[in-house]
Amino acid sequence: MNAEEVWGERWVSATAPMARRYMETAVRKSSLVCLAADRNTMTGLFNLIDDVADHVVALKTHVDLVDDWSPEAWDEFCSKATAADLLIFEDRKFADIGKISRSQMAGQYNIRTWADLVTAHLISGPDIVDGLQAGWGDAGRQGGVLLLAQMSSRGNLLQPDYTEQVVVKGKAHDGVLGFIGNGSRPAELNELRTMVGEGKLIWTPGVNLAVGDGDMGQRYGDPTEAVVAGSDCIIVGSGIHQAENPGLAAKAYARASWEGLMARNGL
Repeated sequence: MNAEEVWGERWVSATAPMARRYMETAVRKSSLVCLAADRNTMTGLFNLIDDVADHVVALKTHVDLVDDWSPEAWDEFCSKATAADLLIFEDRKFADIGKISRSQMAGQYNIRTWADLVTAHLISGPDIVDGLQAGWGDAGRQGGVLLLAQMSSRGNLLQPDYTEQVVVKGKAHDGVLGFIGNGSRPAELNELRTMVGEGKLIWTPGVNLAVGDGDMGQRYGDPTEAVVAGSDCIIVGSGIHQAENPGLAAKAYARASWEGLMARNGL
């Protein structure tokens, strides 16, 4: 099946070019898994690509957490990820005004030159999306912004009225690929999907094949249930990179996510 057959209305209604690139990659790999690549060494990051690339669509990075980062090593990492058909998703959670966010896309890490996706809060207003898109434009590239509409950590302040405003403003901007939702609570996720409609994607952390509470206030829901409820990509961290065999774990999450998509779309 091709991407349009698999994704249906989500494919037809997609407003961000990067959204279709993601959906095509997901079909090639039969996976809706983004790996939270929480390794603090370049060697660890390279090993993750070797272990999981066949079953993962994107790598979520925190470039400023890598202890032995260098421009040369990071260029090699990005080239290896691209060769493995992986999108690179820098979870920067930008939150400043548009002008500053544009500058932050440059700087020491030069995110604009290698990230396909970034996260942002909308607390400063929709100009932040313009700033981030201008950053990619400065580098002659395109990218997609994921706005935080929900969070899965206990006690977070993203209340329903705020979520609604994020969705309303985000849906109106072609630079927004979609929204970060709460994968640990399918009912909340389903409500978010109703608000979002078909034109934007929803990516969800807070999923694990071992459902329950994790460390530092994290909560986990079932990955298949999250996809059925409306998630288009599950973001998995420790469930894969802390597994005894990360490759087998990634394969299991890929299967669970794909089964969710097939069930959701009646395929």
